[in-house]
Amino acid sequence: MTPHNEAKKGDIAKVVLMPGDPLRAKFIAETFLENAVCFNTVRGMLGYTGLYNGKRVSVMGSGMGMPSMGIYSYELYHCYDVEAIIRIGTAGGIADGVELRDLVLAMGACTDSNFAHQYRLPGTFAPTASFELLEKAVQTAREKNLRYRVGNVVTSDIFYGDCENETAEWKKMGVLAVEMETAALYMTAARAGKQALSITTVSDLPLKGESTSSEERQKTFTQMMEVALAVASEAVDGHDK
Repeated sequence: MTPHNEAKKGDIAKVVLMPGDPLRAKFIAETFLENAVCFNTVRGMLGYTGLYNGKRVSVMGSGMGMPSMGIYSYELYHCYDVEAIIRIGTAGGIADGVELRDLVLAMGACTDSNFAHQYRLPGTFAPTASFELLEKAVQTAREKNLRYRVGNVVTSDIFYGDCENETAEWKKMGVLAVEMETAALYMTAARAGKQALSITTVSDLPLKGESTSSEERQKTFTQMMEVALAVASEAVDGHDK
């Protein structure tokens, strides 16, 4: 057990889906997993393990922001022997052509955070997804005929920013969407020598003032859940039956 997770070794599968919202983790467990068992309730950060298409998969909330994602993903990789984490969350679409409810598969993650400072690198680290997981997600999205984009996101430490033009500046660099966890997940995975992928659904368009409701974000963004579960169930074959 850790200060943030009461699970015992073996309670958590080798592949974990991580929504930011713990209630989304509960929804996924109740909707998609068979024989789901709750392994964590500490701080209300719910986690479950069950079966998806006969494969053992876990789902657990990460909370909001890079520090929270950094804590939970670190513990899963280092304390519970998790091999792959797939973030499933929401993002604000900023690139032209990105629409509400589109899927964004994060090939890379820019950031305004100082999170990478801890690694004492002699330069700037570029956090990227595990290609194996990304390739499977793209394949699944195509097979399901879903609207999706692949490219850079920007992981921001700031939700209520004091600079009005920051999002527009990232758009100039071809960034697809803004969110708050992916870069921390990708860096933590890289340092641990593990796999990671971030799949988000566009919940709002901050440059256009369009958005979805909190209930929609919690319960109706099932396309990214289904894609993530398809990726997870295939990844399980290489790690944990």
